[in-house]
Amino acid sequence: MSENGRAEEARGTDDAPHLGRTDRPHDGRPGRTARVALSSLVAAHAISQTGNVVTAFAVPFYVLGLGGSGAEVGLAAAFATAPVIIGGPLGGVVVDRVGRRRAAIVADLVSGASVLAMPVLALTVGLPFWALLALVFVGGLLDSPGQVARRVMLPGLTERAGVRIERSVGLIDGSERFAKLIGASIAGLLVAAVGPVASLFVNAATFAVSAALTGALVPAPDPVRTGSPNPRDDHPTEPTEPTRASYRADLAEGARFVVRDPLMRLIVALVLVTNLLDAARGSTLLPLYANDRLRGAAALGLLVATMGGCALVGNVAFGFVAHRVPRRVTFVVCFTLAGGPSSLAFALGAPLPVLVAATALSGLAAGALNPILGTVQLERTPEHLRGRVFGLVTAGAWAGIPIGALLGGLAADTIGLAVAFGIVAVVYTTVTLTPLAGGDWRLMERGRGTSPRSPAPPL
Repeated sequence: MSENGRAEEARGTDDAPHLGRTDRPHDGRPGRTARVALSSLVAAHAISQTGNVVTAFAVPFYVLGLGGSGAEVGLAAAFATAPVIIGGPLGGVVVDRVGRRRAAIVADLVSGASVLAMPVLALTVGLPFWALLALVFVGGLLDSPGQVARRVMLPGLTERAGVRIERSVGLIDGSERFAKLIGASIAGLLVAAVGPVASLFVNAATFAVSAALTGALVPAPDPVRTGSPNPRDDHPTEPTEPTRASYRADLAEGARFVVRDPLMRLIVALVLVTNLLDAARGSTLLPLYANDRLRGAAALGLLVATMGGCALVGNVAFGFVAHRVPRRVTFVVCFTLAGGPSSLAFALGAPLPVLVAATALSGLAAGALNPILGTVQLERTPEHLRGRVFGLVTAGAWAGIPIGALLGGLAADTIGLAVAFGIVAVVYTTVTLTPLAGGDWRLMERGRGTSPRSPAPPL
């Protein structure tokens, strides 16, 4: 690469967001502090997500250990995901108002405390099913704001570190995949060796470590410049722009942006349906299938770890070619492969080696999805709206997850696991092919993705 090319890449004129000179490091070592902060943010995200994976293993097997049915497993999964619908939009506004770093730390601490209460109660006075549902709900309530806060901090650190935005989005998504790889392996072994209750202590510890890492190594962001006099991200009591006059006004502004943006609407609708199907498959059908036909948590851990590991490989590989491939076609092909083949393999009752191979293919394909979606959302959303917009988009995309988890349990009890997996395979494949129809989906491509009403930083 020529010197001019290197300089252009470092300035972010190609694929990094233009967030202004305030995003440059202040210690005289260009990019070094930001690289440490970016790495710490990604690591904190991975550790927090590892705890979520342990919970996803422990709760279903705790319910089954109490003699629960498939419907009760689905109900527990629904209570774990329903808080995102509330915490997404409301928490997104909180992230914009109280500060991204502070919101991430508080979210981890509250989630860790609620998770810690589960094994403490189970080992002392007892943990009945209703109490488990309540604690799972509280634990998930701040999970979405914490994730949104870390993602909203990403662009500024990305520019300072001289990294392409598509690659940094891939890094944070890859950290989630890595969490599934490590968390699934640990959770499968823990649940099999010491039981689901004791394994929750590990989960609580991961949230504490994530909060400590964010507090120690991720600096508070620079002010978000939106035209008002010196608004401070982590000082919400100082004067802010008129749109911050009330919580309701902030939420309404974010909602208007999402509703009026044609591509955002399509993305939310598509991911809502696929997340519903993923929840039915991953949160309910897979644990039931593993318990009934694959001898329990160890096999489930292998499958989830395979998915996470291959998705991580897909993330890394896609990061090197993301800026060279057409987004929409790549998105459709990878999305279809991410859900169809593996669901079909379970529907046909394939042996474990085939299930692992199909899951590996799904993981490799899934690795390209969130980097594309995350980059498009950053392109289209003004910086000062990102917390509330990302929260709303997350809530909309997750709205089907509690329903999917519950429907998966009901389907397993009524029509059987094989038929349920078959329905997931057919519907998943059908809906993920819809972007090929064109229309507003073409806005996904570079140079056509910026909203004409509220310009976002070019990538």
